[in-house]
Amino acid sequence: MKLAIVKYNAGNVQSLTFALNRLGVDPILTDDPDELFSADKVIFPGQGEASSAMRSLKRNGLDHVLTGLKQPFLGVCLGMQLMCERTEENHTECLGIIPIQVKRFIPNGIKVPHMGWNDITKLNSPLLKGVQEGSYIYFVHSYYLPVCEYTTAECTYDVPFTALLQKDNFYAIQAHPEKSAEPGMAILENFLKL
Repeated sequence: MKLAIVKYNAGNVQSLTFALNRLGVDPILTDDPDELFSADKVIFPGQGEASSAMRSLKRNGLDHVLTGLKQPFLGVCLGMQLMCERTEENHTECLGIIPIQVKRFIPNGIKVPHMGWNDITKLNSPLLKGVQEGSYIYFVHSYYLPVCEYTTAECTYDVPFTALLQKDNFYAIQAHPEKSAEPGMAILENFLKL
């Protein structure tokens, strides 16, 4: 299997690569459109700030490449948020794959960023096969996707938000599966089996 990780200077690539290696996959890290189009699966990781990440994607023409991919595609953390229409983070226009706006957590008695282990509920995704309702996965984020028609699992941190989503061949997870112990490894393994 040829699995490509999108290279755009905003990814938590090393720990994700180690997790995939443990599942028997040796991914390629690339910003080459031909490599991305020819991959069996694509992972779009992310860590950092939305507007600088989008500038990097646009500089390399990857904004148009990613929206045109037809194979199974997995956005992770910031990668998930960049798949949306726009984000409140620096009022950034994003890829528009998911027609929803990303919102900022309001620190009404909660710490922002949301950091640490939290449970996921209302599981309805092929990525969650074998994952139990109420399983804990690891989050680090200050912005969130409201629950919407594409939501396939929820989490609550002051407000309910989208923990996982799917639209056609595009899947995404707000948490870091590579840091989420057994449930996270199951999510990655299920993605590899799609």
